[in-house]
Amino acid sequence: MVQQQSLRDFDQAVRNFFAGTHRKPTWRKARRDEGFRIVAVKPERIRKLNRNRAEVLVPKCGWVRFRLSRAVPDGVKSFRANRDTAGRWHVAFAAIPEPVPGPDTGEVIGIDRGVAVTLALSDGHTYRAPAPASVARLQRKLARAKRGSSRRLKVRQQLARAQARNADARKDWAEKSSTDIARRYDVIRIEDLKVRNMTRSAWGSAEAPGRGVQQKAGLNRSILASAWSLFATRLEDKAAGRVEKINPAYTSQTCSQCKVIDREARESQAVFRCRACGYCGNADVNAARNIAAGHAVTARGRSPLGGRLNREPQLGLLAS
Repeated sequence: MVQQQSLRDFDQAVRNFFAGTHRKPTWRKARRDEGFRIVAVKPERIRKLNRNRAEVLVPKCGWVRFRLSRAVPDGVKSFRANRDTAGRWHVAFAAIPEPVPGPDTGEVIGIDRGVAVTLALSDGHTYRAPAPASVARLQRKLARAKRGSSRRLKVRQQLARAQARNADARKDWAEKSSTDIARRYDVIRIEDLKVRNMTRSAWGSAEAPGRGVQQKAGLNRSILASAWSLFATRLEDKAAGRVEKINPAYTSQTCSQCKVIDREARESQAVFRCRACGYCGNADVNAARNIAAGHAVTARGRSPLGGRLNREPQLGLLAS
């Protein structure tokens, strides 16, 4: 029975890959892909014990208790139990939650994602992802441990628990911030960023080695610690049909007041000063306002709405 279920799961994974909705299926790996899925679950096999605990009937194992992080939805037909790298078991019931309702005010908001300020909204609100706790000491300790030793296994578990705490903090922040934004705004515009391409390694090859590899690695860690992709995914799930993706080209170089593009207008990470109209404000908020307006500029310098925008600052405006 277990073998037949595994074959069905593999067949579904292959179909998902060719449909373009999932990644390429890979071989299971010890301490990473440990778990199982149970289908055709009857309602009487899940019962709530109290406000914090419930239990589920697992075939050939009996009743297994688990902590309720949220209410179990009605009508679930399957669940999956898996063990993460930190040694913790989780149970997930397959259900599609209802989207978060909007306020029906018609308000449009733009969101600029960054490293120093994780989320900057066009109305001035900002959100910052929690800073991850350092795991460098445990990584050095693991590198010194002898392979196959019990000490190495112990350090590996300590490192996995530390990394799991950082991942839990990122997930918690992404869930809370996406829910808050989905409840407060009706139309949400966000940059269409290819985060996977942005966080690729810069090592290059032996024939063409990369440059600035160490700096690029630090930037990649900062982007991944900000949970850009997780936030965007959860926001699209909760505000279904209300999220619009905007071309991010030149949004950080365009003045939100006069729409003049000037690469030298961004004086620092936080300050944007337009040399054409004299507008000065927060650089991330300025980019978020351009995203909210939806006037992203193409590489040839034309707006999707028509008209040329990436022009030099006007000398007459500078003189005044």
